[in-house]
Amino acid sequence: MCAVEAWRIIATSLLAAGGIVLVLVTMAQVRDRKGSTSGQVALSGAIALTVLVLIGVLCATVFPAWLVWGIVVAVGVIVSVLVLVS
Repeated sequence: MCAVEAWRIIATSLLAAGGIVLVLVTMAQVRDRKGSTSGQVALSGAIALTVLVLIGVLCATVFPAWLVWGIVVAVGVIVSVLVLVS
């Protein structure tokens, strides 16, 4: 069994929480565009979720600590701004 450092688990959990919000905001913004179809909304959600999962796996396994925490802070700032602006 492979041991994962506790900081990686915490950082990945924070990234996942913020990332889910970003996926939902992305889907809402695509839905609000004129002429967008439900297929476009689903496609944007699938792409955003795939990117989130990929970054989450990399954060949990191979990225160095400074990069992981930088991504977590960046996602937190983006989520805060998007929620406050919306």
